[in-house]
Amino acid sequence: MAGEMREDMEQLLYTEEQLQTRVRELGAAITRDYAGRQPFFLGVLKGCFVFMADLLRAVDLPCELEFMAVKSYRGTSSSGQPEITRDLTRNVEGMDIVIVEDILDTGVTLDYLRQYLLGPRKAASVRIVTMFDKPEGRDPALKGKIEADYVGFPVPKAFVVGYGLDYNERYRNLPYVGILKPECRD
Repeated sequence: MAGEMREDMEQLLYTEEQLQTRVRELGAAITRDYAGRQPFFLGVLKGCFVFMADLLRAVDLPCELEFMAVKSYRGTSSSGQPEITRDLTRNVEGMDIVIVEDILDTGVTLDYLRQYLLGPRKAASVRIVTMFDKPEGRDPALKGKIEADYVGFPVPKAFVVGYGLDYNERYRNLPYVGILKPECRD
């Protein structure tokens, strides 16, 4: 059964029901904060796709969306150097952008994207919504500098998978979030 925890999980952190309840709450908060405006949702691929689909159904506003791909992880560690591998295909100058991310960990990628969107892309505003926040993983240079405006749940400094989060492209399809056993990371 898809909802049962797999043997390669060390610990269950959040159930499918907890995730869906929190997504609805985040959608309501964004709807309230952007009332009368048309936010532009920018998903950071690949991890955001599950969360973004659920989140947009929970936002009761006219909105637009697009995806970018930014690579900064190799296996279980951040390279520290974000690289845009799929850029925006349209002009976002003057738009209110909501970056949708699966997890805020080191903060390097989101800091890079925020500066890119406010700088060369000339967005009017940029806010961040993340389903998971790992504050213990924050790059020391970014502590207090990069925070999400909307956060689903905190996660510990461990390797978490499920609900879009992966380990070498696996586990994204799990409907819950758990900590992957160390011996399952080849």
